[in-house]
Amino acid sequence: MIPRPLLASAALLTTLLVSAQAQNPAPLPADWTSARLSTATYVILDPQMTGPNLLGGSDQGSVLAAMRRDSAGALKRRYPGATISLDAASPQAIRVTPVLQTPSALLPWLKLTARLDFTLPGGERVSVAQDFGLLSVWQHQAEAANFVYDQLAQRLP
Repeated sequence: MIPRPLLASAALLTTLLVSAQAQNPAPLPADWTSARLSTATYVILDPQMTGPNLLGGSDQGSVLAAMRRDSAGALKRRYPGATISLDAASPQAIRVTPVLQTPSALLPWLKLTARLDFTLPGGERVSVAQDFGLLSVWQHQAEAANFVYDQLAQRLP
């Protein structure tokens, strides 16, 4: 049996380590600035859905199309001076992959995670993610993807 003071010390040390990691995240790339992002060229790559496949074929296709279209729209609304390009070979473009992590079931109290994965021209990667309640997303109906990606875009510098 482990003595109680030793357990308390281990718990305190673990809390301090987790707290220190949360306060000192990995440094962001030097060109991850509002000035750089506001004039960048973005290429939206194929969206990805991870987790259980809860949608039928045509519904899933509609969601993937909305993810591509609305993530590009959210970036353009956030940075009006930015360019959205279809040229994936452009060496200076920032490549963006919209990702949606689906919950285990379509229940109103469950959450999904939306993420934008950015690959900068130098190869650095940055992700911006947020959890959303299914009910709050569903309430936006046809504008659900716009709502989700506008929320993510607000988290950008």
